[in-house]
Amino acid sequence: MNTLIEFLDKASSYYYRGVPIISDETFDRLADSCGYNKVGAVVGDSVPHLYPMYSLQKHYEDQGDRPLRDHKNLCMSPKLDGAAVSVLYVNGVLCRVLTRGDGREGKDVTAKFLATKLIPHEIPVQEPVQIVGEVCAPNHVENARNYAAGALNLNSVEEFKTRAVSFFAYGVHPYQEATYDRDMKVLTGWGFTTVQASGLDHVFPTDGVVFRVNDNQVFDELGYTSKHPRGAYALKTRGECVETTLIGVEWQVGKSGKVTPVGILEPVMIGDAQISRATLNNPGFISALDLCIGDTVAVRRAGEIIPEIVHKVE
Repeated sequence: MNTLIEFLDKASSYYYRGVPIISDETFDRLADSCGYNKVGAVVGDSVPHLYPMYSLQKHYEDQGDRPLRDHKNLCMSPKLDGAAVSVLYVNGVLCRVLTRGDGREGKDVTAKFLATKLIPHEIPVQEPVQIVGEVCAPNHVENARNYAAGALNLNSVEEFKTRAVSFFAYGVHPYQEATYDRDMKVLTGWGFTTVQASGLDHVFPTDGVVFRVNDNQVFDELGYTSKHPRGAYALKTRGECVETTLIGVEWQVGKSGKVTPVGILEPVMIGDAQISRATLNNPGFISALDLCIGDTVAVRRAGEIIPEIVHKVE
């Protein structure tokens, strides 16, 4: 944090001399991210990212025409299944690492990265740079995604140093080159392993393939929704169903007052999660499937997350 404060002091000094070294927008982003003012800085539990971290629009293979089908120059990379972080460098020095959080703010986990060699501690660029990437555990680790996310939440830096995790960069702001592919080569030259490294999908868990417009200017021109960039998406395959037994039904009242049936299941593993409850949507859904207690049902995790009963197994 001292590096960032020193840089903002310097930028402020040069600004008032009439020779600004960074844009007003960048200064404001940095200042807001650490509570900088004339007498110092105050940091709360959540810290703003210099640039927002957006999630990716999901598209399943059975949904028909893919997004960006009219764009010829797309690049591909595996969608690694770990925990995303942003990494901030100021004056070429590692300054701050944040968990993704809500995409606008995240938890400060800088100490864990300063104590390890997961990422370079210095890069050959003086302007403020935010690099985003995924912290992942290898496939052989049980519940690899939870293991990686849990590592970032550890209170002990020493315990974090024992965790089998790696960092893979998938973005940089501001852009360093005209295309995404060339940006990834720049990051490789700085000492990062990027998501374009070969063979990652054989060693680390993935949950799809990312397609992105290669031209950075076109990517920015396509813009963003409130959640996703329009210039990229994740192509996914529907998760396979697992069979188990419906052993009960509970009625759940939502915040709006809507009552929804929830199926109680014989616990079963789907991916790396044990599932014992799944939505039944509404009474009409139960009737349409002719579901009864004791039936064998096919269950999957919709979007790899929400358990749902797909059909009755005759």
